Amino acid sequence: MFLKCITFLLPWFLRRKALEAWFGYKIHPSARIGFAWIFPRKLIMAPGAQIDHLTVAINLDLIEMGQKSKIGRGNWITGFPTKSGSLHFKHNTGRKAELRLGACAAITKNHHIDCTDTISIGQYSTIAGYNSQFLTHSINVFENRQDCAPIFIGEYAFVGTNVVVLGGAFLPSFSVLGAKSLLNKPQQDEWTLYGGVPAKAISEIPQHAKYFTRAEGFVH
Repeated sequence: MFLKCITFLLPWFLRRKALEAWFGYKIHPSARIGFAWIFPRKLIMAPGAQIDHLTVAINLDLIEMGQKSKIGRGNWITGFPTKSGSLHFKHNTGRKAELRLGACAAITKNHHIDCTDTISIGQYSTIAGYNSQFLTHSINVFENRQDCAPIFIGEYAFVGTNVVVLGGAFLPSFSVLGAKSLLNKPQQDEWTLYGGVPAKAISEIPQHAKYFTRAEGFVH
């Protein structure tokens, strides 16, 4: 904790060196972390990756951020490390407490991301808006125990504001999850708008929509 507090107060050019030397993180010189408490067991940030101010990321095995990916301001990212020694999730033998962002993927701000199991966000995908919850763990009422499952978001996907995404969910590439929806299972069809509680296919998305062919992650 002492070393974490020291690094937290350093200017970025010194903090990056300290994080690599003291914690073994791999942070490209062009990557950047703002005034944020980011301490997974392993951290990998590719060129141009960015984490903004007031984000907290703790109790994870790994955060891996692809080139020019971004985690915005005020996000709460937690997990449950696989080497914690706890009996919780012991039956989930393949579990990994990881957050993975592909190139140019983005999480905007003020979201709650529970990485008890893996959350993977494909390249050029956006977790947009505010106040969404990604929850990989819950109580299994049939087995009376804590349980978890990973969440996968495909490439060039768009997740609207204030949604809930549960463990075991999969949002296909080139698709949209509408605002205030609940995604609680795998979906299959690309080029589809999903929405509702629970989410279901609503309509097809025209393949000429420019969001799905852009070469820049940031949308102006």
